[in-house]
Amino acid sequence: MTIIDILDKARRGERVTPEEGVLLLGEAQLLDLGEAAREIRYEHNPGDEVTFIIDTNPNYTNVCTIDCIFCAFYRHPGDQEAYTLTIDELLEKFRAAADAGATTVLLQGGVNPSIPFNYYIDLLKRTRAELPHVHPHFFSTSEIVGMAEVSGLTTREVLVRLKEAGLSTLPGGGAEILSDRVRMKVSHRKGPSKEWFRVMEEAHEIGYKTTATMMYGHLETDADIIEHLERVRILQDRTGGFTAFIPWSFKPGNTPLEKIIPHFAPPLRYLQILALSRIYLDNVPHIQASWFSEGKKVGQVALHFGADDFGGTLIEENVHKAARFINTTTVDETIALIREAGFTPVQRNTLYEVIRKYEGADAAT
Repeated sequence: MTIIDILDKARRGERVTPEEGVLLLGEAQLLDLGEAAREIRYEHNPGDEVTFIIDTNPNYTNVCTIDCIFCAFYRHPGDQEAYTLTIDELLEKFRAAADAGATTVLLQGGVNPSIPFNYYIDLLKRTRAELPHVHPHFFSTSEIVGMAEVSGLTTREVLVRLKEAGLSTLPGGGAEILSDRVRMKVSHRKGPSKEWFRVMEEAHEIGYKTTATMMYGHLETDADIIEHLERVRILQDRTGGFTAFIPWSFKPGNTPLEKIIPHFAPPLRYLQILALSRIYLDNVPHIQASWFSEGKKVGQVALHFGADDFGGTLIEENVHKAARFINTTTVDETIALIREAGFTPVQRNTLYEVIRKYEGADAAT
């Protein structure tokens, strides 16, 4: 089967196989991939609307015992720069973001064994009580596993307790490349990839909605990328719990991996992987353009390569900053960027429900 045959098959709504996915990633012309992904995007999300969310991404701790070699953010327990914020300090950050228009707080930290499980429960309860209009989108699978180890509970029991305290969605962080060959090299203390999938499946079964992510551009091959996409697609077939898929490129600055991978992947590689993600993940409703990790102009182009969402405004962000990679935006600029790309901006919440549609000359204010 030729590349064109595979793309035509995808356009007809037929599922691309892993072997065909490897072929597309290795041999398809970028514009052919992009054209097919754009058509398939409109099958999933008809019309010219592109969504975005007003959010912030603070961190409650930078202490972590996992030692991922792609991470510049974490510090070991006892390091001079190590910190753990109090709940009051976090709520102050949440309030400031809410005052700036944020409807969601994307909160993650390290795997810090000195934090008791009640910290997370109290944080959720107080967030819901004191800022009921702010959605807590908290904690990666690695943090859930860490909570289970500290509390003596199973990960399912941890998820139930967190849900009872007010959590209903999880971010997809901690995935990197969900191939054990790669995972054992870049994040061996996180355990095998099946642990990420197990926690996600438990979350979906309990009633959570989550995102799925992929960080490429380090030690993976094309086959590893397809393995990642295939396993996400298989879990989505079972649970339907993923709302969106977000790929981004590894940022090497200040990381141990920088000695091996000194540069991040180029924009053309990002657009290739983004387009393939839209083609391959036929059961995931949304594909997010990562303007923050790839640049605003690339983010705009991504909207023509299969993405239907422009991501968040990220009022605060620290992980990429630690890797010497900084992009910032405002709500007004986000709206302008989406319009310049030829689309209608729509503000959404974490569950992709519409908050406001910006038509005509409407501004954020």
